[in-house]
Amino acid sequence: MVLLVSLLLALIPLLGIAWVVISGTLFTVDGLFMSLILLAMSSILGLNALYELRKSRSGGPQGTQTPPRTVAGGGLVQKGKVESVEFYESHVGQPNKSIVRLLQAPSSFQMLVFEGDMRNALPVGQRVEITFRKQSGHNELLNVSYS
Repeated sequence: MVLLVSLLLALIPLLGIAWVVISGTLFTVDGLFMSLILLAMSSILGLNALYELRKSRSGGPQGTQTPPRTVAGGGLVQKGKVESVEFYESHVGQPNKSIVRLLQAPSSFQMLVFEGDMRNALPVGQRVEITFRKQSGHNELLNVSYS
């Protein structure tokens, strides 16, 4: 639906440019600026339509995510190859966070948020099996197995 609306809205400014050409005001200052503005609007909406088309063909921008499996003791296990670990320092009194992106297949990945600095515990490029538990809005790392 968004794709059709974007395509329709991208064509309307092109009709405005055609009207400027037909009315003979293309080579006036008003006509030139109007054409540039309409062309910019059309290109932005056209790019949005291309993005929506690409997103619908690939099944979504983030791929598919496999849910973690549960182990004894209430822990969750997630397997994959560490694609990236981004560390964010928080304000005083707030816990620092790491965002870990695990690649599970060529087009599927899982993003996990952990408290603390995980850059040394989860090296980029390693295949890992992470055991963690959810605690007060974040994930707490319990164990890491490298393969």
